[in-house]
This record gives sequence, structure tokens and C-alpha cells, in this order.
Amino acid sequence: MDRADEGLEKKNRRFTKGGQNIILLGLTAIMIAVVTTSVSLAIYHNSGDIYLDRSRPGFLPDEAEIEGGDEGEEEYEFSKTGKINAEVLEEYLKNLGVEIEEIDAYEAPFSSEALSDERLGIEP
Repeated sequence: MDRADEGLEKKNRRFTKGGQNIILLGLTAIMIAVVTTSVSLAIYHNSGDIYLDRSRPGFLPDEAEIEGGDEGEEEYEFSKTGKINAEVLEEYLKNLGVEIEEIDAYEAPFSSEALSDERLGIEP
């Protein structure tokens, strides 16, 4: 083997080592991302903050929350599909009237007192 072949072999070995380092760097970055994401999700769940985020699609309340709710009361849900005709509109307005009566039963339904701890049933 002459010197030119030795130099080429060293150069190829160096690039192979560099490629291995890039792969190792990528795998290390992925592992760090997986570990830190797992830790943050565990903290998010264990701290109870997950229960404050009720705007998530598909949120399901705990069984204790379901059992503690009003039993026998069904909430009206307007159909998201289907045709709108006089019968459907009349049913909607009837159920809307029930909700409006409940709101009007409050002394000042749109005041800041409507969100007080006592009104919401939150114990101080």
C-alpha cells in the first residue's frame, strides 16, 4: 500500500466516525426529549393541573365527578346534524326558555357576584 492509499483510507475512516457521531447525537437528542416529556407529563398529571384543563377535546370527568352530579337530570343537547324545521326549533326554544328562567332566578345574573365562591359552591 502506498501513501496515497493510506491517506484515503484514513480519510474514509474519519468520515465514517463522523457519521457515527451524528447518529449518536441524534439518538441522544431523541432520548433526552422523550425523558423530559415523560417527566413533565407525569408532573402535570400528579399535580392535578390536568383537571384544570377542561377545554381539551374529549375530556372525560372522573367517576367521582359523575357520581356527585345531579342524577335523573338530563341536559338538552341540540342536534349538530339533521334538518332544522319548526318542530326542532320549537323544542330548542322550549329548552332555552328553561335555561333562561334558571338564569333569571338569580338576583343579578350578570354581575360579578354570580361567580362568587358561595354561588359556585366552592368552599373557602
